Amino acid sequence: MKIVSLLGSPRTKGNSATIANRFTETAAKLGAQIRTFELNRLSYRGCQGCYACKKGLDHCVLKDDLAEVLAAVQGADVVLLASPVYYGDVTAQLKGFIDRCYSYLKPDYLTNPEPSRLEPKKLVFVLTQGNPDEGLFADIFPRYDGFLRWMGFTDTSMIRICGIGPASVDEVPEKILQQTEEAAKALMA
Repeated sequence: MKIVSLLGSPRTKGNSATIANRFTETAAKLGAQIRTFELNRLSYRGCQGCYACKKGLDHCVLKDDLAEVLAAVQGADVVLLASPVYYGDVTAQLKGFIDRCYSYLKPDYLTNPEPSRLEPKKLVFVLTQGNPDEGLFADIFPRYDGFLRWMGFTDTSMIRICGIGPASVDEVPEKILQQTEEAAKALMA
């Protein structure tokens, strides 16, 4: 099984990255091939709305660091997206990747019963937020889940931790890390 992990936090050892890394470490021990990209370390632009991916190309026309990431996702069985909540949403780094996923949609995606160029994939969405209120920002995953399913991520799940902010970096509760390991084991079973 090939897993591509995209870390959306600008903090290399932040909470969302710690959880994502525990997930991929567990999956690797069970035989998964892992590729991890720290989006904040890459140089890329967001979608330019040029429609080149709908007018003759089957991929994004931009030639930047995200081209390798988009190709890796295309070849993956599982994609893990990890982000802290910034201003009520995923980070700009992860949002830029998600916008570029538009290139995965076929030119007739609006009417095509199979709108994606991607083979069906599993998705694990990791979200961390400092605010302990689980009602706040609960709309993030459902909102992105709809678009990501459209793009070919047919089996989606979320690991969400509330009440864990920058002051607690590197202090992700062991209970959460154990739940993350169990989720990885279940995916690999």
